[in-house]
Order: sequence, then C-alpha cells, then structure tokens
Amino acid sequence: MTEPLDAAHSRETSALSALSALSPLSSPSQQSDKPLSGVTVLDLTRLLPGPLAGLRLAEMGAHVIKIEDTGAGDYAREMMLGDDESPPSAFWRLLNRGKTVERLDLKSDADRKTFLDHVAHADVLLEGFRPGVMARLGFGYEALARVRPSLVMASISGYGQQGVMAQAAGHDINYIGYAGVLDQLCDAGDVPIVPNFQIGDLYGGAQAAVQEVLAALVAAQRTGRGRWLDISMTHEVFRSNVVPAVAMHRQGQVSRAGKDLLNGGVPCYQVYRTKDGRYMAVGALELKFWESLCDVLGRSDWKARHWALGQEVGGDDALALRAELMAVFAGATQAEWVARFADADCCVTPVLRLEEAMMHPLFAQLHEALLP
Repeated sequence: MTEPLDAAHSRETSALSALSALSPLSSPSQQSDKPLSGVTVLDLTRLLPGPLAGLRLAEMGAHVIKIEDTGAGDYAREMMLGDDESPPSAFWRLLNRGKTVERLDLKSDADRKTFLDHVAHADVLLEGFRPGVMARLGFGYEALARVRPSLVMASISGYGQQGVMAQAAGHDINYIGYAGVLDQLCDAGDVPIVPNFQIGDLYGGAQAAVQEVLAALVAAQRTGRGRWLDISMTHEVFRSNVVPAVAMHRQGQVSRAGKDLLNGGVPCYQVYRTKDGRYMAVGALELKFWESLCDVLGRSDWKARHWALGQEVGGDDALALRAELMAVFAGATQAEWVARFADADCCVTPVLRLEEAMMHPLFAQLHEALLP
C-alpha cells in the first residue's frame, strides 16, 4: 500500500510547494490561467530527462504527481550531495519542485490499485524504465488505455522501445556519441570534450518529451484517444544534427574542428581569451555585425576580411586574422571588453560563469529556477 508520509517527507513536499509559490514561473495567483491548468500528469521517471519534462509541464500549470518506489526511490535524491547535505539533494529538489510526491510499490496489490486509480484520472504518464518493464508490471500502454482511453503515455529511453539497442544501458555521453554530436564538440586539437550540459538528456529526452506530449494532448482533446509516445534520446539528437549534416552533403563528410562556419573556422564567430583569463564570445557572423566590431576595435582595414566577402572558411587568412584578434582580446580584461562593446550592436558578449549569470539583470525574473 501507499507508504505513509513521515515528517521529513511532509517537510520535503511543503518545501517544494513553497519554492513553487515563490517562483514567477508558477505563481499560485496565475495557476488557473496557465495553459495546462486542469491537466494531470503521472511522473514515474528518475534522474534528469523525465523529471525535467515533468517540471516543465508543471510550470505550464499541470498537476504533476511524482510516483517513486517505496525503496530508494529516485536515485537523484542521493546524487551530487554536498559534504554536510542530507537527502534529498539539490539535484532532486531542482527537478521536482511543485510536484506532489507519492511512494508506491507497483508490485503490491493495494498500491497497484492506487496507481490505476491515478491513471483513471490522468491525462499524461511519463516513464523512463527500460523498454518492456511497464508491460511486465502489467501497465503497458494497451492495459492503461483500457482504464483511460485518452491517456498520453511518453516512454523516454536511450535508444527507443524497439530495435537491436533497445535494452542497452547508456547515459548522455553515449547518446550524443552515437548520434554524431559528441564528435562535433571538440577542442582546438579536435579532441571531443565532456560537456557539462547534457544535450541528450535535456534536448533529446526532456524537451522532446514535452513537445510530443503537448501535441498528443491536443489530439486527445480532439479525438478522445490518447497515444503511446516513443521518445528515444539518441534518435531525437540524431535528427537535429543539422549543421554537420549540411557539411556532409556538401563535401561527403563532416568538417573537423576549426574548419567550418560555426565550429571555429571564421574569426568572426569565435571565443577569445581576455587578459584576466576570462573569455568573450564573438558572434559577428553577419557582415554588418563584423563591420561594427571592426569600428569598435578601430580596425576598419579588417572589414573586408569576412567570409561573406570571400574569405575562405578555415583558410589561411581566417586563421591569421583569428590570431590577430586573439592578441587584441588578450590586451584587456573581460570587464573592460564588456564596457567597450556595451553600446555596440555586433553580438560580442561575455562568457559568464553560472554564478555570474544568476546575478545578471537578464535573469532577474528567472534565477529562482536554479535555486533548490
């Protein structure tokens, strides 16, 4: 049966609700006006992709019921804890604010009945088990659709519900590796980096699930019939690998680091180190922005050295001009460059650390989204 909520669990749920109330993304006074007000979501997922999808639906007004097992629950509770921090971790709290948390043992008769009662009133179910687990529990889509014909069920997995790799284990680095994306995230030596932004999980999993769920909800409202969504993180990332695919079709293979328009092959689209060891992001891709940058730097002689005017991408002149710009940006601190470009419309901006971004006026109405 359902595990009783002890005092710590009650505090945890209250804290999540309080954080939700403080957030401009989910103010209670605006809840009824949100697009998903009245929609109920059952979130059976763990770790990052599914919980983030559930969070995004909650931010749009859905009532999200997070269902965890009566044992360890969501592994995120114990992940990345600080030295003196007690579970649940900031990782878990960030992803599950504003949700109702319930513990169920889906192998217990009483809890299975409770779960099916939830299904009977739900609009969406998110799950991220390995393919086949829900069916083995007796909760495959066909079984659940008999209880709730309009149910939209999104199954998020690494490699999809069918196929030779359906049962393979994996994490973000594996998904983007297979999809040809990690190969394009390389340093100047053309060595793949390990990004601390989980592209497969966040885009291929969470965002893809949200967009497909929203479309399926529209269809369910129109027809009364739900559907089963197969969200493969690897496949979603693969089909969005657009710019490298353009190079592949143009020249038979993808470009290596520093040899294409958007991977360091032009000096007008590059990251430059400053005097204090910080960085500036230069995105003067269009000629008008490049010309404005040249005006700020007092180098009108550089204006003609642009890819739109015939400069070879990744060629000798591009490399030479990049070296000149490296020397220029190394002559002042990041703060000095920010001040110098403050009034120039040319896409030159600082590379901020997250703690700095949290304090930037740009995120004044949003920074609480990253406060656990």
